[in-house]
Amino acid sequence: MGSFSCRYILSVALLIFLLASPAGAQKHVKKQIKKAKVVSLHSSHKFAPEQRKAAAKQKQCTKVAKLVVVGKVVKKHVPAEEVRGEWAGEEHNAANAELQGKLTCRSAYIMDARTGRVLFDRSADRPGQPASTIKIITGLIAIESFHGNEMVRASAYAANMPASKVYLKKGESYQANDLINAVLLASANDASVALAEKVAGSEQAFARLMTKKAEALGAQNTICKSANGLTKEGQQTTARDLATVFNRAMHNPEFAERMSTVQVHTSDGKVLRSHNKALWTLDGAVGGKTGYTVAAGKTYVGKFQRNGQSIIVALLGSASMWDDIATLVEHGFVKQEMASRLPENVHGGMRVSQVSQKSMIR
Repeated sequence: MGSFSCRYILSVALLIFLLASPAGAQKHVKKQIKKAKVVSLHSSHKFAPEQRKAAAKQKQCTKVAKLVVVGKVVKKHVPAEEVRGEWAGEEHNAANAELQGKLTCRSAYIMDARTGRVLFDRSADRPGQPASTIKIITGLIAIESFHGNEMVRASAYAANMPASKVYLKKGESYQANDLINAVLLASANDASVALAEKVAGSEQAFARLMTKKAEALGAQNTICKSANGLTKEGQQTTARDLATVFNRAMHNPEFAERMSTVQVHTSDGKVLRSHNKALWTLDGAVGGKTGYTVAAGKTYVGKFQRNGQSIIVALLGSASMWDDIATLVEHGFVKQEMASRLPENVHGGMRVSQVSQKSMIR
C-alpha cells in the first residue's frame, strides 16, 4: 500500500508536470515576444528623431561639383546656398550662348549703368584704337572748360584735318558751343583739334589731359594721342574703359543733353546731325558715340534705358556695328532682368558672362 501510494503520487506529479510544461513554455515564449516587441518599439522611438534629422540634413547637403584642373578631376563640396547661384548661372549661360556666332566685334562690354555690374564681357580688356569714340573725352573736357560763348580760332592744322569735319576755315573764329556740338554729334575732327588747341595750347598737350581725365573717370587701359581719335601709334582704349568713362560722363547734365540730341542748329544756321542712329532706331537709346578707322574698325559706346533700368554698351573692332549693337542691347536687358531676380548674395547678384576666344572674330 505504501509502495503503491508512492508510485501513484509520482505518476500524478509527472502528469501534472507534463501538462504544465507547454503552458509554461508558451507563457515564457509569449513573455519573450512581448518583451521583444517592447524593445523594438522603444528602439524605433529612440532613433526616429535622428532619422528625421538625417533626412533633413540630406536635403540641405552640399552638392558635389567636378572641377577640371590641369587634366585632373577634383571633387569640391559646394555649399547648398551656392547651388542656387549655379542654377542661375546656367540660366545666364543659356542666354549667353545665343550670342555665339552673332557678334562681329573683337571686344564688347555691357554694364549696369546704376550699379556698374558686369552683364556681358567679350575680351573687354583687349586694347584697340578707339577711333571717334574717344571724342567723348574731348567733348566732356571742353564742356567743363568753356562757359558761355567763348570764341575759338581755327588754326591751319585744325582746318586741315580729314573728314569727318565741319570744314572750319583757317583763321576764323567759332563759338565753343557750336564746336562742342560738332564734336559730339557730327564727330568733327577739325572741331576737336580747334577745341584742343584752345584748351591746352596744342593737340599733344590736350591728349595728355585726355589720358588723365580718362584715368580719373575710372579707365585703366586708355592712352590718348589725339583729340579726335584718328589713328596714332600708342593710342588705345578698351571696351570696358569706354563703358566706364561714358557712364561717368553721362552724369554731367550738359553732356547727357548733347548726347541725346538728334540734330541742332549752329549759331550761323548750319544743321548738325548726330551720327548715332541708335537714337531713332533702337528702343531706349539715350545717347552714344560712334567711330571708325581702318585700324580700329567700327567702334561704339552708348547708354540705353528701359522700364527704369539702364545699361551701357561698348564695342571695338566691329564689322557690322549696328547689328552688334542691337544684339548687345537686347542681351543686356535680358541679363539685367535675370540679375534682378537673383539673391544679392549670389556673386553680387550676377555672374559675368563671357564668350570664348575661339568664337571671337579676329
